[in-house]
Amino acid sequence: MTAVANETTLDVAVDVRFTPAGTPLAVRHEGRIWAVAADPVHWFARDAWWDTQSTAAVGGGDLVSIEFWRVQVRLGPSNSALRTFTLRRNPLSTQWLLDNISD
Repeated sequence: MTAVANETTLDVAVDVRFTPAGTPLAVRHEGRIWAVAADPVHWFARDAWWDTQSTAAVGGGDLVSIEFWRVQVRLGPSNSALRTFTLRRNPLSTQWLLDNISD
């Protein structure tokens, strides 16, 4: 069994601002701006679309790639403690979700 320090699982919509290169720069969560303070980690996972949809339309786009970013953030330009946000974007969605927060 692995212990995780103070992890909160969420599934809430957030606004993410990106750099011109496409990496996260800041996250707006509950009306607060969290600035990215370290290099983010980016990866994709696969969704089992066949478990949630009865058919897949031809030319319907990428139905399986779930995009993730793990970012270390702090409140605005302050020296507040770093927190780790895991961001998720589901297939065919433009909305980012805050998957979890850990200290």
